[in-house]
Amino acid sequence: MRITVYLAGEIHSAWREEIKKKAATLDLPIDFVGPMELHERSDNIGEAILGEQPNAVAKDHAASSFNNLRTSVLMHKADLVIALFGEQYKQWNTAMDASTALASGKPVILIRPEKLHHPLKELSRKAHATVETCDQAIKALTYILE
Repeated sequence: MRITVYLAGEIHSAWREEIKKKAATLDLPIDFVGPMELHERSDNIGEAILGEQPNAVAKDHAASSFNNLRTSVLMHKADLVIALFGEQYKQWNTAMDASTALASGKPVILIRPEKLHHPLKELSRKAHATVETCDQAIKALTYILE
């Protein structure tokens, strides 16, 4: 059995590559999907599709429409969502993606350091599992696939 895992979270660090490499090392039958990781592509996709926009707000609205479309399609096809909350970046999109996954009945593994326990306590209680590291998330995936 193969599963598809949507990796929700910031796109500035290499956490996705860490998860993918560890899953590959363990030969886990997982396909990973997620948001557009090229920040410039994500920011400019609205204009790439619709043409130049009149101002920065319109440009952001156009881009967010297509980024939300991508997220909706890929998350819908996923069997499970891993949402990572790190300490360095604002995580509004991660919270939105995790909440969307939960509202649509997708199982969610939340990765968050202990330091973020309090601000994420409600979301953590709704997630199917909460862990503190990518290694723990990999162990959870391994358990699912036993």
